[in-house]
Amino acid sequence: MKKLISLLLLCLFGTSTFSQSHTSERTEWFTDARFGMFIHWGIYSAAEGYWKGEKIRNDNDYAEWIFYRNSIAKDEYVTLLERFDWDKINPEEWVILAKNAGMKYVTFTAKHHDGFALWDSQSSKYDLGDYTNHKRDIVKELAEACKKHGLKLGLYYSHWVDWEHEFGWDHKKELTGITPEQYNKYWQEKVIPQMRELLTNYGEISMIWFDMWIHHSQTVVTKEQLFQLKKLIRELQPNCLINSRLGLSAEEDPDVDFKELGDNALGDKKEDFPWQSPATVAHSWGFHATDCEWKSTTTLLKSLINNVSLNGNLLLNIGPRANGNVPWEIQQRLLEMGNWLTVNGESVYGAGAFDLPKNQHDWGKITCKKNGEKTTLYFHVFNWPLNKKLFVTGISSKPEKMWLLGDKEKNPLRFTHKGAYTEIELPGEQPGQFVSVIAAEYVTNPEISEGLVAKNKSGGYSFLPGNQIVPVNSENLIKKEKFGTIPEYFLIEKPETFTWKIFVDTPGIKRFDISYSYQNNSNHSPEIILETANQKISVFAKPTGKTVGEPNDNWIIDNFSSNRMGEIHFPEAGFYTIEMQIIPPKNDNLKFQWIWAE
Repeated sequence: MKKLISLLLLCLFGTSTFSQSHTSERTEWFTDARFGMFIHWGIYSAAEGYWKGEKIRNDNDYAEWIFYRNSIAKDEYVTLLERFDWDKINPEEWVILAKNAGMKYVTFTAKHHDGFALWDSQSSKYDLGDYTNHKRDIVKELAEACKKHGLKLGLYYSHWVDWEHEFGWDHKKELTGITPEQYNKYWQEKVIPQMRELLTNYGEISMIWFDMWIHHSQTVVTKEQLFQLKKLIRELQPNCLINSRLGLSAEEDPDVDFKELGDNALGDKKEDFPWQSPATVAHSWGFHATDCEWKSTTTLLKSLINNVSLNGNLLLNIGPRANGNVPWEIQQRLLEMGNWLTVNGESVYGAGAFDLPKNQHDWGKITCKKNGEKTTLYFHVFNWPLNKKLFVTGISSKPEKMWLLGDKEKNPLRFTHKGAYTEIELPGEQPGQFVSVIAAEYVTNPEISEGLVAKNKSGGYSFLPGNQIVPVNSENLIKKEKFGTIPEYFLIEKPETFTWKIFVDTPGIKRFDISYSYQNNSNHSPEIILETANQKISVFAKPTGKTVGEPNDNWIIDNFSSNRMGEIHFPEAGFYTIEMQIIPPKNDNLKFQWIWAE
């Protein structure tokens, strides 16, 4: 064990800094902005999720798909335009809302899958210019408003799917088929000319947002067509960003500017390549009359912070109605986010990931920003500790000073730092609403201690199969089942050793408990041995029996229970390795869940 400790100490320290190395000059504004508005608005907005009394025919309730889902005839679909209140529709109001929400760019559905262009297109008769009197060009109005209010303009264009054009792709062609020549006719007659219009007639376009959610090899679109489209963008608007839903992988073309995640998919790992999550405030993207799955302001802020902490952006959608109004629930949440960003925006704009694990702490997330020679870490506290202390584990550099971003006077917070552990004294009441942020300034890039199990907000340590130093055999890690009544566990069928690392800030005694399920009544039960601080605890597993997972449902499952192992005295503050060995008898097994020390 001493040999193992020595080896671990050799690689104890590392240096961390916020960096997003796979960026280009084009994407600098994007990785600084972090927060943008998505606008889904079109003919479908007037249907509001219903056609002739019938709700959209899909439980995902994406209102913008009603043309396809409910098999509406094209000439009937456009009659929805009669419901629009053109005297009230003012795209500048959307831009003002975005600005007040703290968003830095807007992305608008210039042409969605229904194939209807929301500008006065000269390449198609299926456009707003041919169906409004007086002619409206929403793209032009939006471009002018963005320029006026200092926001970047992005345009969504559905290139792969087009339900209007005879040879555009809709999924019914899985039945009828389409030749490459036919699809190319659509491509050359509609896609390329319309993209040329959008890139030529509306000033600076900062982003083209494509929506092919699978790789081109699984579609009718060819790589050559995609390169043709990308070449057009690069020629007409060299600084315009292109997202990965163009359909090209980064391996095929590293010139794609940023990775677009799936709908409402938040980041789960740090990326050096620029990336973004498209997300909704409720559920549907286009306005849906009966959609009421509103995410709270706190949830939306946590989504934004989570992405920034992993070097990502959040593109948050609004779905205005046919009179241009944005639902009150969306406005309320966006304005609350804007108020929060007015106070805490420096922890988001131009900030990015810090190199501790994403789930290092149970109290929230960390973002990072360089300030000349100095570095500032921002501790986003999702759960304000009731003990009025914030425990930060894994940063071995001592901060120069700390303060609450909500404190205009920047009154310093008291803290202690020891080894890889910082303890911050917090005010009794959480300042502000939603998420509070602590700024911690360091004279240089903070050094980190890798692989530590963090001190829990209640003061304990949770040792799991997933946070040990050496990764476990994933084949033996069994995910939770039966709606979580059977928790995640590690199946032990032969002797297994687990190793964790902690920093103990205060000498003293810690009590160790272990949770497992053991279903035999053998006289030779599995032995559990725990070693640390030159001390050893050895216990034998006890049968845990069965339990009822759900009452009155014949839901009988293996029981997992917590069992006291014993006590360990830690003689001094410092780094310790916790090593546990579980030795089951032959043809026996134990289901290990966790160890808790406090």
